[in-house]
Order: sequence, then C-alpha cells, then structure tokens
Amino acid sequence: MAQKKTTRICIFVFCVVLSIITLLPLLLMLLTSVKSISEINAEQFVFFPKHILFSNYAEAMKKGDWTVYFKNTIIVTAITVGISLVINSLAGYAFARIPFKGRDFLFFLAMVGMMIPSQVTMIPVFIQLKEFPLAGGNNILGQGGTGLINTYAGLILPYIAGAFGVFLCRQFYMNIPQALDEAAKIDGCSRIMAYAHIFLPLSKPVLATLAVLKSSQTWNDYLWPLIMISNNSRKTVQVALVSTFVTEVSTNWNLLMAGTAIVMLPLVILFLFTQKYFVEGVVSSGIKG
Repeated sequence: MAQKKTTRICIFVFCVVLSIITLLPLLLMLLTSVKSISEINAEQFVFFPKHILFSNYAEAMKKGDWTVYFKNTIIVTAITVGISLVINSLAGYAFARIPFKGRDFLFFLAMVGMMIPSQVTMIPVFIQLKEFPLAGGNNILGQGGTGLINTYAGLILPYIAGAFGVFLCRQFYMNIPQALDEAAKIDGCSRIMAYAHIFLPLSKPVLATLAVLKSSQTWNDYLWPLIMISNNSRKTVQVALVSTFVTEVSTNWNLLMAGTAIVMLPLVILFLFTQKYFVEGVVSSGIKG
C-alpha cells in the first residue's frame, strides 16, 4: 500500500514538473507582452515587469490591418478543415471497411507520405500551383500568368488531405464492430448510405481530433503562406506577425509577444471546446506518444 502511494506521489510530482517546463515558455511570452522595451533590452534579465503595460496589446493591433489578416486566416482554416474532414473520413472509411484489390498497398503508399518532410515537396507543389491551368492569367498549358499564387486556393489545396488524417480515421473505423456493416447491408443501405447514416454520426471524437490538429497546422503555418503570398491583402496572421514587428534593424519583442498571444487565443478556445472529443478520439484511434 505504501509503495503504491509513493508511486502515485512520484508520478504527481513528475507531472507537475513537466507541466511547469511546458508552460514556462507560454508564461515568458505573456510576461514579455506586458513589459516595456527598456526592461526587455536591460542588461540583466527582468522576469516580472515593474509596470504591467496592457497597452502593448492595443498598440500591437494598431500596427497593420489585422482585420484583414484574421479574415484571411479564418477563411483558409475553415475551408481547409471542412474539406479535409470530408476527404480524410471518406478515405479512412474506405480503407477500413471496404475490401478491394490493392487496398493494403494503397494504404502503405499513403503512409509513406507521412515519412516525407513537407519541405521536400514544397517546391514541386509551388510549381504545380503556379502553373495551374486557366488560373491567374495562365493558358490551358499553365503558362503566361501567376496561377494560384496570392489566392486562397493556393493556401488551401496543399492542406485539404493528408496521410495522417487518413490514418487517424482508418484506425477509428477499424475499431467499430463489423456487425454494423452487416446490419446496414440487411437494411438495404449502400456503402455511402452506411457511411453517412451510421459511421459519420459515430465519428465525432475522431473528427473533432482531426479538426483541432488540422486547425492548428493551418492557423500556425508560416513558411507556406510566406512562399505563396506577396500581396498584403492575402497575408495570414503568422506572416503578418513577422512582417509587422520584425525588421532588419530591430524587433519589437513586447508588441510581437502581445500579437502572438492574441493570435493563439482562437486555437486555445477551440481546444477548450473540443477537449473532451479530442482526448476520446486519440484514445479510440489507438494513437500513442
């Protein structure tokens, strides 16, 4: 009994220490966001500011057109997540519940995609979107214009599907009893009807999990929007943070941290509302680590 109690105490202490280590960067960001620039540039590190300057948040939002930046990011994220949930859930359902020739090999090829870094495919994807036929002044051969550069479509298309989303949905659907397929078949349901009326309503946990992960990926992405967007009216919040507060001469760290805190707030709210489904989806899909 005493050994169990000691083990629980050790686990508790370990979790507390781990939580502190995880939350420390977030705390430093929040403290930096309310410091004066003199405290940030002081020779000795100032942990707690002498005067809390909440005015930094208002000043940060005055620099740049943040209404446009947030609108662009919300549009790209919402459309990406919506289309991604449909594509990944359908693909996962097909790989998990529909037997067809070559299914395992195709799934293996999809999983290979998880092993390829996005930086490797970034240039080929950029060229494909730039030479997209009949877009941005291009002819039928994809020549003469800018294609999908500086467009929402150019930001959305690379994210609407992904090997991890397919894997997540497949693992979830494989845990559903086979009896449901047999019952649907007896009732005269086609595969698509069984998916829409039986499996999709059961998919809230895994779809919520995928929505949170995909939202975080799209909302926080910096490199791809930086490559695809040169027009200020199409900038996303991550690109705007750097272009607004970071210059070759100096960096307004207090305003940058204030802007970062505001930008991350929608994702925090999303996770709080979907936390229950997120945890359930991770557990039911058999994902570890």
